[in-house]
Amino acid sequence: MKSLKLIGLAFGASIALSSAAFAQDVTVAVAGPMTGGESAFGRQMKNGAEMAVADINAAGGVNGKKLALSVEDDACDPKQARSIAEKIAGAKIPFVAGHYCSSSSIPASEAYADGNVLQITPASTNPLFTERKLWNVARVCGRDDQQGLIAAQYIAKNFKGKNIAILNDKTTYGKGLADETKKALNKAGVTEKMYESYNKGDKDFNAIVSRLKRDNIDLVYVGGYHQESGLILRQMRDQGLKTVLMAGDALADKEYASITGPAGEGTLFTFGPDPRNKPTAKKIVEAFKAKNIDPEGYTLYTYAAMQVWSQAAKKAGTTDAKKVMEAMKAGKWDTVIGPVEYDAKGDIKQIDYVVYKWDAKGNYAEIKGNGT
Repeated sequence: MKSLKLIGLAFGASIALSSAAFAQDVTVAVAGPMTGGESAFGRQMKNGAEMAVADINAAGGVNGKKLALSVEDDACDPKQARSIAEKIAGAKIPFVAGHYCSSSSIPASEAYADGNVLQITPASTNPLFTERKLWNVARVCGRDDQQGLIAAQYIAKNFKGKNIAILNDKTTYGKGLADETKKALNKAGVTEKMYESYNKGDKDFNAIVSRLKRDNIDLVYVGGYHQESGLILRQMRDQGLKTVLMAGDALADKEYASITGPAGEGTLFTFGPDPRNKPTAKKIVEAFKAKNIDPEGYTLYTYAAMQVWSQAAKKAGTTDAKKVMEAMKAGKWDTVIGPVEYDAKGDIKQIDYVVYKWDAKGNYAEIKGNGT
């Protein structure tokens, strides 16, 4: 009986020790649209975060502790994003890689600031995200005023004297990008023939397409997401329009091609130089492909966000969000997307948008020489 008690005590002690070890894990989060219309990008973010956490842990973790990952779904809904942010802050999670939609990142960032959470978005490009003097925000992607400029330069050079239309979906991301593109186009001496908005989630664009047809539009620039862009393209082709569709980084997922089919050939969009092709990404890309995952779009950007935070936390010797942010802004970080440095606002100093084109087989490639 005595030996049984000793065994029981030993077993209980081992359970307590394992629980204590588990409690020592540092939980970090990834937040984005795991469900809803933009879930393709949520999957990219989840894949990137999971691989990064696994690789960081395999290399010894952060400051002697392993990382645990919390995956949160905001469905690109601002209210849900704010609720998630309050939940993450309440759990005292020191870092979140998120969100995807600017309309989620911006309201969430305020709750993170109040709750001492450092936020690095892999994908939110609206300038307002880093223009409010919040201490806790940063990104590993560019901004709409940079992306819109590249789009405008391409349009001004390659569609000189042509009829241009600009559409937006009224969202923080879509309208912001459309407005920045319009501003840069107008500054270059190009005045659009049509500027129109629609609602995100719309399915019927025949009225807009009829206007495009009436005005003999040669190129339509869409500030919006891939689902609506794909439907606009299909409905243009159904009405016999050969109008070129151009959009932003929200088209950087193969789901766009699944919506358009071969009709998507020739669609243009802006995005950063494909990180899958960078030498810094070679080993990680191979690891993803071994898992039958194509690390397209914002997969590697999310991985990079995790890298920046983990390296800065090691440099600071703590996971305290304010101290880690201080280290982040003072350093230069080696990531899968290349070296990353920050300005005082939390924007990266290395900006380089390029233009891509979709082909009939559902693949996209950078237009060499960029045409800008």
